[in-house]
Amino acid sequence: MIQSTLHVAIIMDGNGRWAAARGLPRLAGHRRGADAVRRTVEAAPGCGIGTLTLYAFSSDNWRRPADEVSGIMGLFRLYLLREKRRCVENGVRVSVIGRRDRLPAAIVDAIESIEEATRECTTLHLRLAVDYSSRDSLLHAAKLCSDRREWSREAFTAALGPDVDLLIRTSGEQRLSDFLLWECAYAEFVFLDTHWPAFGERELRYAVSEFASRDRRFGAVPRAVTVS
Repeated sequence: MIQSTLHVAIIMDGNGRWAAARGLPRLAGHRRGADAVRRTVEAAPGCGIGTLTLYAFSSDNWRRPADEVSGIMGLFRLYLLREKRRCVENGVRVSVIGRRDRLPAAIVDAIESIEEATRECTTLHLRLAVDYSSRDSLLHAAKLCSDRREWSREAFTAALGPDVDLLIRTSGEQRLSDFLLWECAYAEFVFLDTHWPAFGERELRYAVSEFASRDRRFGAVPRAVTVS
């Protein structure tokens, strides 16, 4: 069992803008973004995070220039291969959510390899959303529930994944962009101006601290309030 229960999801935005501000090609920003992933994963357990879901590549990102998509896919495969041993040693279970039928076979092989190698790890559950669309995931969950003749919130959650406690988006954007729509029903949102390549433990701790200061009532009244 994962020891911590906080589920944090991050929309990792701003790789291209970080690179452009430095006169670098966009792929350089994606490379530095991979370094930010490592820093964030390493810091997460110390912040009380048990599940970390990262939006790595949306289904809409296929619309980007072919050379950029190819570069991102190459970096993703390299990350999976390079980090597998580190994840095992540090107790990080890795799962990939999203479609796999459009991914190159070498990447699917790398996904399956890291998932198998880390499936017994319990310190942190790292979920990487790749070729992911929340709307498509909802349609898939609806089909599963229909096939099983099981219609309930619990059935949908089982098909989609755990509720998100805290949603972080970097680079100043303030939208969900088809990410974890069901799971974020009661999530707290923290939007940061920091571009993703510059994100690290300090930013993560700030966001978690901000989350801890919020009064999460889930539709109820504050405990101190009484109704006569």
